[in-house]
Amino acid sequence: MRQCFYNETVGFFYNNSRKELSAHWRPKDVLVVALGLAVSAVVLLTNLLVIAAIAANRRFHYPIYYLLANLAAADLFAGVAYMFLMFHTGPRTAELSLKTWFIRQSLLDTSLTASVVNLLAIAVERHRTVLTMQLHSEMSAQRVVGLIFFIWATALLLGLIPSYGWHCLCSLESCSKMAPLYSRSYLTFWAVSNLLVFVVMVVVYGHIFVYVRRKMARVARHTGAHPRHRDTMVGLVKTVTIILGAFVICWTPGQVVLLLDGLGCQSCDVLAVEKYVLLLAEINSLINAIVYSWRDNEMRNTFRRILCFPCLRNSTYAPTALKPSAAAERGLHSHNGHFTVDSSI
Repeated sequence: MRQCFYNETVGFFYNNSRKELSAHWRPKDVLVVALGLAVSAVVLLTNLLVIAAIAANRRFHYPIYYLLANLAAADLFAGVAYMFLMFHTGPRTAELSLKTWFIRQSLLDTSLTASVVNLLAIAVERHRTVLTMQLHSEMSAQRVVGLIFFIWATALLLGLIPSYGWHCLCSLESCSKMAPLYSRSYLTFWAVSNLLVFVVMVVVYGHIFVYVRRKMARVARHTGAHPRHRDTMVGLVKTVTIILGAFVICWTPGQVVLLLDGLGCQSCDVLAVEKYVLLLAEINSLINAIVYSWRDNEMRNTFRRILCFPCLRNSTYAPTALKPSAAAERGLHSHNGHFTVDSSI
């Protein structure tokens, strides 16, 4: 019968995995915490702005924007989780109970998983709409709600599994280095699952990229093609390129490090880069808001109205400021009897 160590301290498991627990604040600890808190604060503010803009502007009440709002919510949650980590790291780690340690890790796993799965859902939605030459998906509100529920159910499941059994409290030899209370098999499973999602996203966006490039070539051969159509295609190609580049740069290093730790690589110094690859993954929560929102003209205009609300309220031009501009009017197209926004997302 295996012996379990439920009554041991966090320090016991860190010593077992030979992961250092500092008793005082070192310069690198202060640097990581300072950077982490700064990034978390910006992530929180930026994604709150995205959610507020989508809620405030009725032109954004379409499936793709609901998914963008959910992505912002996931990234907002990631910011909260990372901020919680920053307040419970360094010398404070040794003072944590096993329950608090699992909460700290589960928050991170749940938020990051929700962000990744939501990115995949957006990729699939964009793939369907681009290939059918639609601006917005015809997905019903019920299906969108169901999809959002599925995203969070999956994230919660993967985030809470270690707390409810997939840990190493009863099998010290299987403990990982980066997360000394987690089983290496869980890290392997989590890393492989995310890497598979990455591959699917690369394939989906790669197909979008190729399709749009071919479409642009055909449009260019027709001299009567509307310039706005061409500009929209170019904008979409740029957006896809930024999305893929940012995603690969921010996420791949962390997943590779997790996989190496899960596979028990003895010659890999995963602890030396652990905090930095996690910070890099968190930065993607900021990039998501910029790429998916700030490249949309109507979204930028909504941001300005929200941020300048006190100015507009006191301005004699406030009534006209809320009216759509001529450029915005030109960006509206009829779609099944409804007005939609011309977006390069």
